[in-house]
Amino acid sequence: MDAILDIAEEYNLIVVEDACQAHGAKYFSAKDKTWKKAGSVGVAAAFSFYPGKNLGACGEAGAVTTNSEQIARHIKMIRDHGQAKKYYHDVEGYNGRLDALQAGLLQVKLKHLAQWNEQRRARAAFYGQLLAPLSESVILPVEPSWSHGVYHLYVIRTSDREERQAHLSSRSIGTAIHYPIPLHLQKAYRGLGYRAGDFPVAESVAPQILSVPMYAQLQLEQQESVAKAIGDFVASRHSAFVMSAGI
Repeated sequence: MDAILDIAEEYNLIVVEDACQAHGAKYFSAKDKTWKKAGSVGVAAAFSFYPGKNLGACGEAGAVTTNSEQIARHIKMIRDHGQAKKYYHDVEGYNGRLDALQAGLLQVKLKHLAQWNEQRRARAAFYGQLLAPLSESVILPVEPSWSHGVYHLYVIRTSDREERQAHLSSRSIGTAIHYPIPLHLQKAYRGLGYRAGDFPVAESVAPQILSVPMYAQLQLEQQESVAKAIGDFVASRHSAFVMSAGI
């Protein structure tokens, strides 16, 4: 973020954070010599409270954080049909108000967020231990020293994603793909003129990523089952290779 903010300052750009999956995550700013929470670095940030998030409501919900009173006023108008006051519309807006029931649930759950995040971090560390012996066929998440992740997802990378996913499914282990198509190749953004090959890193990673079970209450025995299933798949592929090679 230090580098991004430097670029933004040089070219007079505005930085808006997508913190939708980063409730409580931290970034160490070498420039300011301090840890900063996601959502406090840019001019504004978006958080999602979709039920599956680290801090989830019981339905659709979200919030924007900002230190700018002007932006806050404008966002409040946009979320409420563009109204500066009731029935007086200064801008076009939406009906995006967070209802009281969702706010009440979030207020209760917020008290537990730090603990749940630490549980996720512990589960991620345990996955790292379990899957380390499979490093030749599975690329694990890396947490740099300047970040403090909260592991909304635990995403591995593998060159045989579809086969591995099918194998885990056969063991009744749920997985997901976040996300299958790079943003620049989405139909919605064809008008921007991007083509395959414009962002080679994103395009090479997209077919490899696989999210394995991750949530605060995940049990160690469940993680061991996931790791064993992944290891069994690796072993079966190795055995098939040995047989086909006549070794």
